[in-house]
Amino acid sequence: MHAALAGPLLAALLATARARPQPPDAGQCRPPGSQRDLNSFLWTIRRDPPAYLFGTIHVPYTRVWDFIPDNSKAAFQASARVYFELDLTDPYTISALASCQLLPHGENLQDVLPRELYWRLKRHLDYVKLMMPSWMTPAQRGKGLYADYLFNAIAGNWERKRPVWVMLMVNSLTETDVRSRGVPVLDLYLAQRAEKMKKSTGAVERVEEQCHPLNGLNFSQLSSGDYNSTNLTVSL
Repeated sequence: MHAALAGPLLAALLATARARPQPPDAGQCRPPGSQRDLNSFLWTIRRDPPAYLFGTIHVPYTRVWDFIPDNSKAAFQASARVYFELDLTDPYTISALASCQLLPHGENLQDVLPRELYWRLKRHLDYVKLMMPSWMTPAQRGKGLYADYLFNAIAGNWERKRPVWVMLMVNSLTETDVRSRGVPVLDLYLAQRAEKMKKSTGAVERVEEQCHPLNGLNFSQLSSGDYNSTNLTVSL
């Protein structure tokens, strides 16, 4: 996406980032009363053996695990092969995703954003870095996850990233999201479980199929879209 188009939306995001309310239970849903209260997002392809389609979402699995019905968990347990949107356990996938976020030809974000917007962004990230130690939970610190490391893991090399990826980064740098870092998102959690259970795993998409369309979004598409993408898990 062209920097001139990304600028207005990034500016609006920065304007509201610090003022966003953070209730104590932000991001948490009420536990279900019973299995009958749960909606199943599982689709079955009737064959022998059956195949299943299950939609996941990029949130810490602890936020949604109690809301996944038993039939979906049973389908995962019984499946010998599990295919994910991307293989997030593969170091090459992580490396390729990071590379795809970078500006081309060695460009720097300071070169493509309006000067004032760039400095507003820098001040906001300085503020986040200052606040992050107070946002961390005792459980995170107990696991050896500290603020400086976490900030660098999320925002490291931000000056080299394309504006669209910087917008997504800023959108995730809230107290609620920071406090849930260190917990695998649902699709990664399922992939880790599949590996432990010695299931055959794979991916249905390549990194380029994920990254290039996002890099090509124009302003109208991005401003009307949903930042929280959905994954497709296919269990066979």
